Amino acid sequence: TAGDGGRPVIAVLYYRAHHMSGNTAFVEALCRAVEEAGGRPMPLYVASLRAPEPELIEALGAADAVVTTVLAAGGTKPAAASAGGDDESWDAGALAALDVPILQALCLTGPRAAWEESDEGLSPLDAATQIAVPEFDGRLITVPFSFKEVDEDGLPVYAADPERAARVAGTAVRHARLRDIPAARKRLALVLSAYPTKHSRIGNAVGLDTPASAVALLRALRAEGYDLGPADGPGALPGLASGNGDELIYALIEAGGHDQDWLTEEQLARNPVRIPAADYRRWYEQLPRGLRERVEEHWGPPPGELFVDRGRDPDGEIVLAALRHGNLLVLIQPPRGFGENPVAIYHDPDLPPSHHYLAAYRWIAARAGDGGFGADAVVHLGKHGNLEWLPGKNAALSAGCAPDAALGDLPLVYPFLVNDPGEGTQAKRRAHATLVDHLVPPMARAESYGDIARLEQLLDEYASISAMDPAKLPAIRAQIWTLIRAARLDHDLGLDDRPDDDGFDDFLLHVDGWLCEVKDAQIRDGLHVLGQAPAGPERVNLVLAVLRARQIWGGTTALPGLREALGLDESAASRTGADEAEERARALVEAMEEADWDPAAVEQTVARVCGGAA
Repeated sequence: TAGDGGRPVIAVLYYRAHHMSGNTAFVEALCRAVEEAGGRPMPLYVASLRAPEPELIEALGAADAVVTTVLAAGGTKPAAASAGGDDESWDAGALAALDVPILQALCLTGPRAAWEESDEGLSPLDAATQIAVPEFDGRLITVPFSFKEVDEDGLPVYAADPERAARVAGTAVRHARLRDIPAARKRLALVLSAYPTKHSRIGNAVGLDTPASAVALLRALRAEGYDLGPADGPGALPGLASGNGDELIYALIEAGGHDQDWLTEEQLARNPVRIPAADYRRWYEQLPRGLRERVEEHWGPPPGELFVDRGRDPDGEIVLAALRHGNLLVLIQPPRGFGENPVAIYHDPDLPPSHHYLAAYRWIAARAGDGGFGADAVVHLGKHGNLEWLPGKNAALSAGCAPDAALGDLPLVYPFLVNDPGEGTQAKRRAHATLVDHLVPPMARAESYGDIARLEQLLDEYASISAMDPAKLPAIRAQIWTLIRAARLDHDLGLDDRPDDDGFDDFLLHVDGWLCEVKDAQIRDGLHVLGQAPAGPERVNLVLAVLRARQIWGGTTALPGLREALGLDESAASRTGADEAEERARALVEAMEEADWDPAAVEQTVARVCGGAA
């Protein structure tokens, strides 16, 4: 292991068929790259990973990380491998039990020239087998390092790209080292998103209280022994002692922020986190020529003009909106959007990152002896950041792709909203991110309020009067229409004129259905904080929201949602029917909450609430 001279052991898995045919030059190239990156390669050939032999698992126990060119360990039907389906059809448990990073090194089935010219980066076949399917095993996705070429005898051969092999190896070694660096020595960069680049959007996320989550995360790191500077007092990280995330955000704004509408020359001049232009030029010259040409076409020669202070050094210093405390760096992600439409530029597939952007990430990754911060890993907090959306191939990145150039082989940990796999996949495939799913925010039924609640009351009165005193209907019709116009609900209902009396009842059926949709909608009822599970009423509402939907496994097996199981037709529910079903469902969930979700209480709860056996 890494204890032997500090060189982590990197297992390199490849197919036995390649070994038997002598087609191993690409494996040898990867092993050499591992050695050059500071690791000790341990090449192992296997027939498959679907049923790994005990001897293989025993050998892998000595590894600090695994790089595999072998495809997924699970089955071929991931849709059927989930709770309620065939749990054995997808089992990567033996590899997961190793508790080490497992990285997929891409061996493409086409020539290097085709990959270089492709904007997609992968053929559909390679996208499925090299990326999508291995993701079901939880593997980290790296870059292509081997291509299928034709040798002088006309035979197919796997040919390695030394530069891309170095990227795979460097990424593996840096992930492997994390387990052996003592917490007190680990250097971390916590990067907060800002979309668009405004002070009010620092830590922007979907459903996540980023300031509170950042403080919660930092407190957990301190408890694990990470050096975050003084615990309190003038030199302490703002917000850490008090637990107030707003203090952290205000400190980042005071450090300059990146909001050019508010940034002052004084803030720029006094910011202590700055990168000398000479250091940046040295790192910048290591980037591919094509990328440098595109950067300079848009941003001029390095270090550019964006967030550059020449007050201390005429050559210029690139200033970051960041805080340094102990071995921790907290910074606002460098801006991507500028001008009159920063949101559109944020996702521009052609605009290369600025010098300021590249300098920030290259400084984070560079060793302290080379003038950098020397981070061992970076954490992105907020959904979503902009690194994974920089120009380049859609997947299977080259050295000229901006995400690869910015991040390099630095490990990236990314807390991400659990119900947005699409955008999370972008970070996994373009920035070798390790996603840590977090819970959705507390959810609740919208219910009715204000004018909508008053309208609902009038509809109930209309129903009663229709049966008991029809002579009063014209008056209440007038009240209903007056309220609809006053609240401008006629626009939502798609009406220009008041319906006539003959059609008013049909109109009210339309209104009733609309009210049902509005009050029955699921809405966010707060924000999630990392590490904090909902409790009490928040948990009741979230469970109700989850159980409203049908539970589908394997695309074939389904259980009805809770309200459907109680007799509600969700596709044709009336307002009163939905309310009644919601009331019974809530009674069941609240009873289970009171029972602390003890499975033994289910039968008694159902009998008490529903008047029957479970």
